[in-house]
Amino acid sequence: MDMKNFLKIDLNFYGKIDMNKNFKNIKILTFDIFGTLLNLKDSMLPYLESNLNISDSKILVTDIWNTWRDRQRIEQYQDNILMLGHSGYLKTCEIALKYTLEKHKISYSQEIVDKIMKGWNYLKPFDDVIENLNELKKKFKLVALSNGEQYYLENLAKNQMKFDFDCIISVQEAGQFKPSPAVYRKASKLLKTNSENIMMVASHSFDVIGAKACGYQSSYIDRYDLPLEDLGYDVDIHVQNFDQFKEYILNSKISNITNKNLKKIIE
Repeated sequence: MDMKNFLKIDLNFYGKIDMNKNFKNIKILTFDIFGTLLNLKDSMLPYLESNLNISDSKILVTDIWNTWRDRQRIEQYQDNILMLGHSGYLKTCEIALKYTLEKHKISYSQEIVDKIMKGWNYLKPFDDVIENLNELKKKFKLVALSNGEQYYLENLAKNQMKFDFDCIISVQEAGQFKPSPAVYRKASKLLKTNSENIMMVASHSFDVIGAKACGYQSSYIDRYDLPLEDLGYDVDIHVQNFDQFKEYILNSKISNITNKNLKKIIE
């Protein structure tokens, strides 16, 4: 295998990983769903484009999406902080959508909102996900650990991903959104294992850091080329896509690479 071409990463990027890390204790991989396994942007943009009348506006549909996605996280954080009851993923999506449309001065009706929201039922996985999940399942127990509602996650796994997770855990079990510590601790309890035997895999740094703070090992799939927050926790694996993650965690030769001999191996 031409390792340099396959991994497509330079020495500085690979140096972010603890190359001497031992993953023998890892029995379970917990995966974020939204934005890590499922491609939200490419799935949802057509629903925004077809239902919003912005052709005469200077506003780009991508700007609307970016505002919506950022606001959704704020709604989830507020939901945790206010402690008035867990609203649920789809509800916070809808609240964030209305906020976004008002912020961009776009008129809308509930009918338009409902049509856009239907898109969340038809999310598509990233191209690098399903094949690699099937490979990972040969060695690890694979668990979806997501902010989505239980029924919703089961529907996505069955009908959109067509993948059979060993277990699907919704944050409804803890009554809070990630990165609340209650989510990761509840998942560990439900899975009947110590947190050190679990690795959280996500494309959102708040998720991997939240898990790391609760004793999980963590892998940051850096799909969006964003930095990790400086909160005093390092991730165990930091790669750009699922191909790299699968190759790293399954291939013992890669797992034993050190920074000292890395250059000899990939050249």
